[in-house]
Amino acid sequence: MPALPDCIFCKIAAGEIPADVIFQDDRVMAFLDIRPVSKGHTLVIPKNHSASMMEADDDDLASLATHAKRVAHAVMRATGAAGFNLHVNTGAEAGQVVMHTHFHIIPRYSGDGLKLWPHLEIEPKTRAQMAEEIKKFF
Repeated sequence: MPALPDCIFCKIAAGEIPADVIFQDDRVMAFLDIRPVSKGHTLVIPKNHSASMMEADDDDLASLATHAKRVAHAVMRATGAAGFNLHVNTGAEAGQVVMHTHFHIIPRYSGDGLKLWPHLEIEPKTRAQMAEEIKKFF
């Protein structure tokens, strides 16, 4: 999909807005988040616009995943992080702020205090019913 004139990530990919770019090729760009969760927090985007990974071109998404792995490895080595979270927000309800497909690579450090989401206790029968409902859509 062509770039959208009001999309900040399209503007970054086009070089219209400066960013701390750490990697790019013809399909993908990676740059540091301007409001990082942790030191080295990096965004990896396809240069082609798609509002979310659900709308992304399959080839762009495959390239995004492949390069996210390479970028994460470099971020880990550069920061000395003990691990990382690969995070994708899809839709405003899930916390997506910029409506352009992107992966967050969030380096993790011992004792960093970052918390993941809470877990629900679900009965096995309820999980099985949900699995059957989801299977209907394949």
